[in-house]
Amino acid sequence: MPKKKKKSVLSPKTKALMIVLLLPVTVTVYTLMIITWQSVRELPIVNQLTASAKQLPDQIFEVELPEKYIPIYKQAADEYGIPWTLLAAHHRIETRFSTMDPLVSPVGAEGHMQFMPCTFVGWSYPGCGGLGKGEIPEKDKTDPAVIQKYGGYGVDANGDGKADPYDLEDAIFSAANYLSQNGAAEGELEQAIYMYNRSDVYVQDILYYYRLYEERWNDKKNEQP
Repeated sequence: MPKKKKKSVLSPKTKALMIVLLLPVTVTVYTLMIITWQSVRELPIVNQLTASAKQLPDQIFEVELPEKYIPIYKQAADEYGIPWTLLAAHHRIETRFSTMDPLVSPVGAEGHMQFMPCTFVGWSYPGCGGLGKGEIPEKDKTDPAVIQKYGGYGVDANGDGKADPYDLEDAIFSAANYLSQNGAAEGELEQAIYMYNRSDVYVQDILYYYRLYEERWNDKKNEQP
């Protein structure tokens, strides 16, 4: 004999009524979960953990600050009245301490500290505009007289008659010059960093390494007898 089908305990009307009654409860629970998560995300500890997680991949493959560059940073910093650790932070972010190959960005920034040619030579140079790549002959790009005439930031740091963004000393002194004139010498670090590259993310990246190097080298200084 075929088995009899068991009758459902709940009638269709009862099921429909239960769905209608449970729906507001489900919506309320879902809304409360969203509100709770938003509140949790605003907690300082959660923000810190999120920031740490974002930095983790970069820190895993971190490039140590080469100590051989520190004397150049310090000389340039003393000349222009800014922290040498700020120059180190820019060097780290711009070219990973000159390990980027080639030292030219996709938009045309050049050298160890990634200057746009028009910023290095001067924005009043004929043909400068847009992002600042310009149409500048190579001989003019490194001529201190041309740079002075057009108000650029390029510096001949080693006295060889050229201000060359591909020469490490020239590049670092030029970066110090730029940062100093844009507020760093008055302690306006965030303003100067933003003028170097107009990105809030860039500012935070530079400040991260600036504070890191400040902390590390102050610790080293305190460890010395």
